[in-house]
Amino acid sequence: MHSLKQAEKPWRQAIYIYVNQYNQNRVDYSSGLKEQIIADLDYLVARGERQFRLQSWYKEREAVPLKCETRARLQRILRETEDDVVADVRLHSVFYYDKRGMTHREDTISWERLTLIRDGDAWVIVGIERIQDERHPKLNNIHLPADHHGVNREPSLPFMNGRVYSGGGSPRSGRYEREAAAAYADRYWETANPEFEEFDVDCTNYISQCLFAGKAPIHYTGRREAGWWYKGYVNKREWWSFSWAVSNSFAHYLNNSSSGLRAEQVERPEQLMLGDVIVYDWDGDGAFQHSTVVTAFDAEGMPLVNAHTVSSRHRFWDYRDSYAWNENTKYRLYHIPDYF
Repeated sequence: MHSLKQAEKPWRQAIYIYVNQYNQNRVDYSSGLKEQIIADLDYLVARGERQFRLQSWYKEREAVPLKCETRARLQRILRETEDDVVADVRLHSVFYYDKRGMTHREDTISWERLTLIRDGDAWVIVGIERIQDERHPKLNNIHLPADHHGVNREPSLPFMNGRVYSGGGSPRSGRYEREAAAAYADRYWETANPEFEEFDVDCTNYISQCLFAGKAPIHYTGRREAGWWYKGYVNKREWWSFSWAVSNSFAHYLNNSSSGLRAEQVERPEQLMLGDVIVYDWDGDGAFQHSTVVTAFDAEGMPLVNAHTVSSRHRFWDYRDSYAWNENTKYRLYHIPDYF
């Protein structure tokens, strides 16, 4: 990894300018481009639409953007010649806004693949690809067990990974510790807990860990398509239920569960509490692609959430700042009961 602060090559200066423009446009939506550094028309159209949406979004929320600070870190260079460069960049944005006299901080970490070309003595960015995408999870990146393909079926062993499951062989019961779930979410919003498997599309795996940290009971069935569980190594492979790691399966489980982890669907975000969860159907077609956990509230009492994949901390719950959001987006708001 390379810090852009140590940049000497001219093409890295183009990334500096790109990040500075992002920070400026995040706060002042009417600001023009003082330097034409971006030549990716699809990106410019999408960013313009997003900026217009954010302007009305903050007005509706009675929130005032204050400043945005983005730290860029060069993760790797895929190609570098005298005339073109392809590089992966990690962008950690810290955004501050005022709401009813209270200053709120929101963090997001995104990864982008930038393609730059030389244009005379200058460099321009001709391609901007979001490597981590909330809208289109790559489900093939979620590891499946051998028996999912009908071969090498292993017997279901009633055993949980002792590093992550301290309750022995029986499900936990008692009070849901909301503060503990939110504290876990804040601790691991940026980096993964090394005791668990990490996925490229990690949002629901992360949410499941947060619920578990709040003492939500495992519902172990031994079948991938049933229950809510994370199983230890069997023949050197890690196994878990689909509901543990896949948003759509997670939503289906919460809708139908009557034992172990349970949830009640509520109508309004104001009804949510710390440690409750939200799932997102970007296209409104009944398939859920993203999951978040409530970790804080704004000055109006509206929920702020944490997430993985595009790692986020204390982000406004409705995600209208996401490139994945559109007018068809639907939500399910789940309240976890106080006692199991």
